[in-house]
Amino acid sequence: MPFGYASPEQIMRDKADYARKGIARGRSVVVLQYEDGILFVAPNPSRALHKISEIYDRIGFAAVGRYNEFEELRLGGIRYADINGYTYDRSDVTGRGLANLYASNLGRIFTESIKSLEVEVVVAEVGDVPDGDAIYRLTFDGSVFDEHGFAAMGGQADAVGTRLKEGYRESMPLADALEVALTALTEPGGERPPVGQLEVAVLDRNREHRKFQRLVGPRLERLLAARPGAAAGSPLEADDSASDTPPPTAPEGDLDDGSPPL
Repeated sequence: MPFGYASPEQIMRDKADYARKGIARGRSVVVLQYEDGILFVAPNPSRALHKISEIYDRIGFAAVGRYNEFEELRLGGIRYADINGYTYDRSDVTGRGLANLYASNLGRIFTESIKSLEVEVVVAEVGDVPDGDAIYRLTFDGSVFDEHGFAAMGGQADAVGTRLKEGYRESMPLADALEVALTALTEPGGERPPVGQLEVAVLDRNREHRKFQRLVGPRLERLLAARPGAAAGSPLEADDSASDTPPPTAPEGDLDDGSPPL
């Protein structure tokens, strides 16, 4: 056997281990359905580097891992959606189509490149009714998981997923869903991230046209103040004239290959 030889199986295992370790260093992200759509929650100290974004009218994107790598995937998804929506029809742009595109790209990079991407991605699409909602989780090797109700990725994803499963129930109000997400993201006995270090967004089926909306500032504070089971009005009412995106601040760390996973 030649000196330095490694079997294809060993090479694949090494690349998979490398990617998993990189992803595990990032903070977890939770995606779950609530009564009016899909909620995204992520601890994120940076106001400039988003882990949660809009891709198209009804489609949201969340990722963990190396920022420069998942940002490239996000931009590629936006180009795909814009071209297909313009060439055919806006309704032809679907979460499943975008998930298939990402799966193909991730799988090709994993098998052909020396280094696999250190990313895990969720593509979520909100439907006109809850049964039309879709959550797709994609791993670094191009595997696709059609999740039902919720998904957790990055950091201690297994433990977060277990806590999420314990608290999740169908058709939760938004305040209840946010409470479940934060409970899942917080280690038992640990402290929750302050409001300023939370990135929260929704795909709200009741909004006209574009369904994606960031929840920030007073709007998020009101939602956090609402106790599970409390009555009434939607925390998303009012303040529609205010910007959904907070003023950018200096990035937390560099964006080069040495940047820590988000």
